[in-house]
Amino acid sequence: MITTQHALIFLLASLLLALAVALLPWGQVEREWQAYQRAYFAGENTAGEAAVRQIIPRLGLDGQLTTETRPELCLTCHLGLEEISPSHPVETFGCIICHGGLGLALDKDQAHTGLRPNPADLSIAEQSCGQTGCHAGHTDPSRNHLEQVTRSLQATYAGSIALVRYTFGAQKDLTPHLGIVGAVDPQPLPQTVPALAVFALTPDSLPAETQFAQNCLEGGCHLTEPASFQPYRYRATGCAACHVLYNDEGLYTGSDPTLPRDEPGHPARHQLTTAIPFSQCNHCHNRGNYSLRGMTFTPRPDLPPVGAPLPATMPPEGRRLREYYQPIGQFTLCEWELDCIDCHTQAEAMGDGHLWPDQKTMQYVQCRTCHGTLSEPPATARITDPNDPALRLARLNGHYSLEVGDEVIVTERGEKMGGVQQRDGQLVQFGKVDGREYNVPLVQGSQCQQQPDQQESRYCHQCHAYER
Repeated sequence: MITTQHALIFLLASLLLALAVALLPWGQVEREWQAYQRAYFAGENTAGEAAVRQIIPRLGLDGQLTTETRPELCLTCHLGLEEISPSHPVETFGCIICHGGLGLALDKDQAHTGLRPNPADLSIAEQSCGQTGCHAGHTDPSRNHLEQVTRSLQATYAGSIALVRYTFGAQKDLTPHLGIVGAVDPQPLPQTVPALAVFALTPDSLPAETQFAQNCLEGGCHLTEPASFQPYRYRATGCAACHVLYNDEGLYTGSDPTLPRDEPGHPARHQLTTAIPFSQCNHCHNRGNYSLRGMTFTPRPDLPPVGAPLPATMPPEGRRLREYYQPIGQFTLCEWELDCIDCHTQAEAMGDGHLWPDQKTMQYVQCRTCHGTLSEPPATARITDPNDPALRLARLNGHYSLEVGDEVIVTERGEKMGGVQQRDGQLVQFGKVDGREYNVPLVQGSQCQQQPDQQESRYCHQCHAYER
C-alpha cells in the first residue's frame, strides 16, 4: 500500500532526478579557466590536468608578513605567467597586493573588479609599488624609489614647460614653477626648486601653451602619458615605462594563455628588469624632434614607422649604430657601443628625490667621469659598507658582480658606478645589459690635447667621433 509519505518521497526523488538531468549540460560546459589551461598545455606541448590553482602569499595586503590565510586563485587562469622578478616571488607577494582585484573569483569580470593592470602607473603606484616597506617609507632615501620618480624630470617635464612658457612670455625666467604632476621637495638644494604646481590650461592660457599641451604633453613622451600606439614606440607608464621591456611590435611572447600573441600593446613578458637595453629607452628617446616654433613632433624619416622596417637579421651592433642616435649628432664609439644605463646612473635616469630645473643641470656624468683629465685620473671609491646601495644595484642587475672591498668610479655627486671597477690596476667596465667587459682608457698619459676648460662630452667628440 502506497502511503502519503511514500508518495512524497517518490515526488522528491523525481524532482531531484529532473534537476540533475537539467543541470547535466551545464556541468559539461567548459569553464573559461579550463579553456585557458587547455590552451596552455597545448602551447607547451605537455600533458596536464585542468584544476583550480591556489597560492597563499606570505605577505598581507599591507605589505607585512602575516599568519592570515589569504588564498588567491589568479594562476588558475594565468597559468604559465612569468614571475615578475626574483625579488618579487609570487609565493611571498601573490598577485593582489600589486594588481588589486578579487583573488577568490574564477569569473573574469568578478576577478578583475578593482584591477590595476599596470600597478606601476604613477596615478595608482602608491597603492602598489609605493606601499610602506616596498618602494617607499624607508629611512634610507635611496630605497624610496616612488618619491624619486615622481619628482624626476621624466615625470614632471618641468624644464620643457618652463622653456615654452618663458619663450612665449608666460613667465619671466627659466625657473620651473609647474610640472605635469605637482611635487614638493622638503629639502631642496641651491640648484633645485622647492615645489612645482600642476600645469593646467586655463581660459587665460596662451595659444602656445595650448598647442604645447595638446601636441607635446599628450604625445606619449613622459611617464604619465600612455605611449603612442604604433610600432617601435610601445611601452607602459610609470615605473614600468623603463623596467618592463617591450619589443618593436608590442607583442607578448610569454606563456600566459590569457594574452593574445597577435594583439599589440603588451609587454614582451610579465617581468621587471634593471638590465634596460637602449632599445627600451628608444621607445621614447631618439625617435624624432620637437619644434618649439610649431609645437609639433617630427618623426625621424630613417626609422620606422616612417622609414622601412629594420631587418630582423640585422646584428645588434648594426641596429644600435643606425638607431641609437639621431643622424645629426656626433658620438664616440663608447656612446653607441654601450647601453644608456652603462653611463647614465640611477639618479640621473629616475631622479634623486630633488626637483631639478632641467636636463642639463640634472645630468652630471661626462667623459671625464670615467676617463679622467690630463692632470687627474677619474675619482674612485672603495665599497666598505655591506649595505651600500651600489651592492644592491649589482645584485638586482645580475650582469656584473660587486663586493665589499671593490674599488669603483664615483661621480662628482658621490654616486658609485658599480659597473666600472678597478681590476689589477686597470679600469674595467661591465655592460649592465649583457655583462661584456671593456677596458677603460685614461686621458692621463695619452696623446690627448684636452683643455682644462673644455671638459664636456661635446669637446671629446671633436676628435673621437665615430663614423657611421
